[in-house]
Amino acid sequence: MSFSSRISLGRAHLLASTVAREARRAGLPFDELHHVGGLRRFAPELEDVALLVIAPESKHAQVLKGFTTLSIVTTTSATSSRARSLTTERGALTLHLATPESAGSALAWHTGADDHLALLRAKAVDHGLAFDSPALLRGRTVVECRTEAHFYELLGLPHIPPELRHGTDEIDAALRERLPRLVYESDIRGDLHVHSSWSDGRDSLEDMVGAAQQLGYEYVAITDHSERAAASRTLAVADVARQKAEIESLRLRVVGIQILHGVEVDIMPDGSLDFDDSLLQDLDIVLASLHDEAGQDGASLTGRYLRAMHHPLVNVITHPANRSPARSSGYDLDFARLFDAAVSTGTAMEIDGAPGHLDMDGSVARLAALAGVTLTVSSDAHRAEWLGRQMGFGTGTARRGWVEPRHVLNARGVDEVRAFVARKRARM
Repeated sequence: MSFSSRISLGRAHLLASTVAREARRAGLPFDELHHVGGLRRFAPELEDVALLVIAPESKHAQVLKGFTTLSIVTTTSATSSRARSLTTERGALTLHLATPESAGSALAWHTGADDHLALLRAKAVDHGLAFDSPALLRGRTVVECRTEAHFYELLGLPHIPPELRHGTDEIDAALRERLPRLVYESDIRGDLHVHSSWSDGRDSLEDMVGAAQQLGYEYVAITDHSERAAASRTLAVADVARQKAEIESLRLRVVGIQILHGVEVDIMPDGSLDFDDSLLQDLDIVLASLHDEAGQDGASLTGRYLRAMHHPLVNVITHPANRSPARSSGYDLDFARLFDAAVSTGTAMEIDGAPGHLDMDGSVARLAALAGVTLTVSSDAHRAEWLGRQMGFGTGTARRGWVEPRHVLNARGVDEVRAFVARKRARM
């Protein structure tokens, strides 16, 4: 499948959420409405976007007609008796229907990757069942299965979170009671990567801090782009002191949240940093990014990261592959070397929730956690209204990598964040 035929998670989520919102506003007679497929698994890029509607059989015709009359829907076509293809101004979407009695098995069927479903079919056979359609069967009789937890129980398994349903080793881990205690948004205590109008963000410092406060965060780091970043607007060296003064003023006026003054400093082609040490050492936290590959190959890019990691003032490497889902796979890095360096230098690595990154994803994040790397999960938000949404993408991406709260720096209190920074700086 070419990049051009893929849909990024951000676009897919916006499309599905818009259709779902319009269906609820129209008062369509369904019981539940779920994101399914790759969207529910937080896949960074998808082949299609799908919703599952749970409604009594007697309401199916009315529900289908209702969706076809939504103002956002331009055309529809039947793909089966329980599925419709909808075309909207934002893209195409597949609508699946199931009854409440089969809601659990239908959710599992429409969520899991093909390899996961193949493993579930085998488990079903072991238990005298058939799982060859959204309904679970015993002989020719549909087995009532109203929740996913009950569905997995019928197959002799604990509930497997959607983000793990890739068809790798999740079934084996479930059988051995080795499924991880995954990180969720409720575990996140602060956001360590946020931009404001001091660089290419849209909103003021006060607005960004207020949005973080509304999410219940204990702390937020303002980390605007350094001077030579490849961004539409950047933070000039001369502006850092003025930004610091505004943050100090905010600290006096805003209670209930701690504001960290940081920066997202670019790593230059020779591996040096965009800002001098004399400036960086006065900040609370320093993120380092590689936005410009400067025509270098993967080995050279890995080397630039390694030099930055060994710098005692660099605390977090952000979105390391600098990828763009559905557009570019990003840099070809030696992640094993990066993970070793992250552990030995006390440098964290980021799982970035911006739809344009979702980096590190899945298998890479899992390898990082297994290597003992301290991770951050960040929104990389450039607008106040995006903080929550993008942290949701970030934690979903982390769960794809079996990441637990114990792996995540910003699932800890601000004192532990400051101590993490201080330990590395003590090496100067």
